[in-house]
Amino acid sequence: MNTSNQKLLGVNIDHIATLRQQRGTRYPEPIQAALIAEQAGADLITIHLREDRRHIQDRDVDMLIDILQTRMNLEMAATPEMLSIAKRVSPSDCCIVPERREELTTEGGLDVVGNKAYLRDFCAELKEAGIKVSLFIDADEKQLEACCDIAVPAVEIHTGHYADAKSSQQRESALIKIQQAVEFGSNIGLQINAGHGIDYHNIMPIAAIPMIKELNIGHSIISRAVITGLSEAVKEMKRLIVSAERITE
Repeated sequence: MNTSNQKLLGVNIDHIATLRQQRGTRYPEPIQAALIAEQAGADLITIHLREDRRHIQDRDVDMLIDILQTRMNLEMAATPEMLSIAKRVSPSDCCIVPERREELTTEGGLDVVGNKAYLRDFCAELKEAGIKVSLFIDADEKQLEACCDIAVPAVEIHTGHYADAKSSQQRESALIKIQQAVEFGSNIGLQINAGHGIDYHNIMPIAAIPMIKELNIGHSIISRAVITGLSEAVKEMKRLIVSAERITE
């Protein structure tokens, strides 16, 4: 059972669907993966319904919304099509992310500052539908202020620059920037989540940041699951998060 100050683990199951779509088979089944992840300790299930449907499909969203025992965090671009889908499905959470067809994975955060008016109206429609909205942004105070200005309750800090750092100095610099952004965002009233590129080797410093509420992790867990099985992969990531929290107590 989670206490109010315990970090939550969101398991992203997109790459279960990637394997399925690669061969055009009916397996592996993301629905089954979601249930195993929940049973192993996942606090929420994250999926990204991309415009090009490269992995998660509409049927996955429709089926998952009916069977999840935790909650769905639906990642999506800020497009009219995705707005319509979110309002129809009504997940508990939506995370708005930038999206380019040619990218392998999400490459950075939203430019909330430059798209404030559009995102304000877009997020307001989701809020009216009873959906909690977060925006995926880089660790930048101006972006955090813009998120606060358009009245979203939460953000997800992009941790990819930290995860992809080529040297210990670069990683430390990126970590400090994340820590500062988390503190700043929390102080102006935002719930702070984090994710992207987090794995079993770099998780501890991120999980040790006290004000982060949720960590959304996918690729590394699914990759570990190929070797150890999904249940064990989720349990091990959860153990590391809890261990990091105990260090700061």
